[in-house]
Amino acid sequence: MSSTDPATQAKESFSSLTLDPELLQLEADELQFYKHKTGIENEQELKRHIVEVQADAYAVYPYPCIRSFAFTKLKISRLLGYNQLLKLGKERPGALFLDIGCCFGNDVRKALDDGFPAKQAIGSDLQPEFWELGYRLFRDSAETFPVPFIPGDAFDDEFLAVSPPEGTDFNSPLPEISTLKSLNPLHGRLSAIHASSFFHLFNEEKQALLAHKLASLLSPEPGSIIFGAHGGQPVKGNRKSFRQNLKEVVMFCHSPESWTELWEKEVFGEGEVKVTAVLREVERKDMLMYENNKFCVLIWSVERLK
Repeated sequence: MSSTDPATQAKESFSSLTLDPELLQLEADELQFYKHKTGIENEQELKRHIVEVQADAYAVYPYPCIRSFAFTKLKISRLLGYNQLLKLGKERPGALFLDIGCCFGNDVRKALDDGFPAKQAIGSDLQPEFWELGYRLFRDSAETFPVPFIPGDAFDDEFLAVSPPEGTDFNSPLPEISTLKSLNPLHGRLSAIHASSFFHLFNEEKQALLAHKLASLLSPEPGSIIFGAHGGQPVKGNRKSFRQNLKEVVMFCHSPESWTELWEKEVFGEGEVKVTAVLREVERKDMLMYENNKFCVLIWSVERLK
């Protein structure tokens, strides 16, 4: 079995797939959201606009979630930690929110629409082209949507190290966020971190390392939270997926139990956080690679207790 990350395997496997505009299915609230954000009221014109941006994004990197139009789903607002995110934005002065693996920035825009302060949100992704395509998708700009974007590789210690330097003063003034070139100055400063469709891009070892890295960014204040969703299964292990004439993709998936153990015993100390993790079975009409087209999503939150 190859040790290559699932993201690389998927690129090799899915890059040859033809895009299917029929996969774009907007629920009523999603349709209203995109009409409001883009200013395009005609539904067919709006869908053409979304499909055009999707094609250019797929050329940057052929993630299955881009092919399936997952970026049109208001998924962050349906996650376990979302209400806590909004509460922190309302009640904690200066609470900072990072959306890592943010792609177009659709989840950040949803959080801001629901009241999170725009000056306290940050986006980060390996592919800066996606953020630029986000401006095109939503017909805004760095001036009208001034959320800072910090591009980089989370596995590069120069961008994000596991632990802050000894003696770091978490109460010292932060540099201007818009000037940051890495996430390291944010060690211990983030009240909320959202990471969806992100962890499952990596093998088990890298998922554990990534958990440690994100934990080092989290504020020590009770109520600070890391939350998201990604591929999971009832029993942890590798899940093989395939499609006729395409290369096999192997994804490591945690179970709710193994995910809870990772955070509560390996990343944080006993009693430091409360982990909630549940599996939800969803239908993937864009893929014929799972039995009965079913795909399990692990929905989770990690909240600091002390």
